[in-house]
Amino acid sequence: MRGTNAPRALISRRPRCSRLAAGFAIVCLLVALIIPAPAGASSRIKDLVDFQGVRDNQLVGYGLVVGLNNTGDTLKDGSFTKQSLQSMLNRLGVKPTEKGLTSKNVAAVMVTASLPPFARQGTRVDVSVSALGDADSLQGGTLLVTPLLGADGEVYAVAQGQVAVGGFSAKGTATTVTKGVPTSGRIANGAIVEREVGFEFANMNEIKLALRSPDLTTARRIAQAINTHLGKPAARPSDPGTIGLLVPDSYRGNVVNLLTDIEQLRVEPDLVARIVIDENSGIIVMGENVRVSTVAIAQGNLTIRITETPQVSQPQPFNNSGSTVVVPRTSVDVDEQKDRQLGVLTTGVTLQELVNGLNALGVGPRDLIAILQAIKAAGALHAEIQVM
Repeated sequence: MRGTNAPRALISRRPRCSRLAAGFAIVCLLVALIIPAPAGASSRIKDLVDFQGVRDNQLVGYGLVVGLNNTGDTLKDGSFTKQSLQSMLNRLGVKPTEKGLTSKNVAAVMVTASLPPFARQGTRVDVSVSALGDADSLQGGTLLVTPLLGADGEVYAVAQGQVAVGGFSAKGTATTVTKGVPTSGRIANGAIVEREVGFEFANMNEIKLALRSPDLTTARRIAQAINTHLGKPAARPSDPGTIGLLVPDSYRGNVVNLLTDIEQLRVEPDLVARIVIDENSGIIVMGENVRVSTVAIAQGNLTIRITETPQVSQPQPFNNSGSTVVVPRTSVDVDEQKDRQLGVLTTGVTLQELVNGLNALGVGPRDLIAILQAIKAAGALHAEIQVM
């Protein structure tokens, strides 16, 4: 009896295991269908918009750099560097004479900095120092105390410290070697914030989101992503560059958490079909959505090359009747580039096909700019051309 019961037990367990395995496979398939695949071209909202109030403020100041190795400004009559040096020494209780102000170890500079948002008193920021006079180099110099002013004329930071210069200049009698820009430098953590820019998130009832690249479709997608995350219609685009967001009741008094939650949402931005051309450098940048209708293109330039190889004709030796003359020899070559053929671009070609077709014609960047403008004039290029 034991021998007959054992096989029955095994037979009864096998269908149950197969049913469990089949059910588990179906569940895995449903989960794979429900969970969407990550979009390759999606970007975070924090990379597409700027939040109202979260911005930098530009600061500027005028100061003096001392300790230069005879590479500073020339202290001539009427020089602003000389006047600034006299004023500074007078405030320190020193009365210099005219003969004593002949040093070339001082340079007048402009000091600039960017005050980050929500910077508190005592925090440090980097500053940039640029020569204002005829100084040769700021290497080895030290910036004296320089107040940094905002757009309202108030002092928001004070800068001072050793100037770090990346370039150098070496000059001799017959030649000069210069690397980089020796008249410009930086001071890491060279300014101390003395005044704060007041702004509070806590009491805000509505937040404005400004798109860095205004677009109607992108603004709508951002609003839809925020509303889907919050579960209510709290965000609404007012124009292609602005989205208004009403702070939900659950985030009242804690707007930082709201911004932290929505800035991580991913949205696929929409791009305008645009071609950017820099004629000075010959750089061409094409967007992904550039399309071309059916058009035939032929490119060819007439090249004429003239070569002068003059020869000298001299008389025979001991010949008194002849004279030495120069005989011109001119060679003219005309290249009509007859091997250039007519190329056809079909309707709706992609960006890669457009580039491959233009490259097949053997054109350079300069000729490519002219071809793109000609295609646009023919009405076959469905994109905006922006010339820098």
